[in-house]
Amino acid sequence: MAESVYKVIELVGTSSESWERAAAAAVEKASKSLRDLRIAEVSELDMQIEDGAIRAYRAKVKVSFKYEE
Repeated sequence: MAESVYKVIELVGTSSESWERAAAAAVEKASKSLRDLRIAEVSELDMQIEDGAIRAYRAKVKVSFKYEE
């Protein structure tokens, strides 16, 4: 088996609907400019609150992809 190297970046996805949708938004956006995505790990969840109501769900996502020179 050949050796491989992967790069990990951290993204923040947002959604007015849910944390799941926020995480999916980050991965969907990353997939448009990065090739060979491998793993996505949700590392943190939070919410943006305005006037006592939830304005947005946010998911911090670590995404890995194969590193090529």
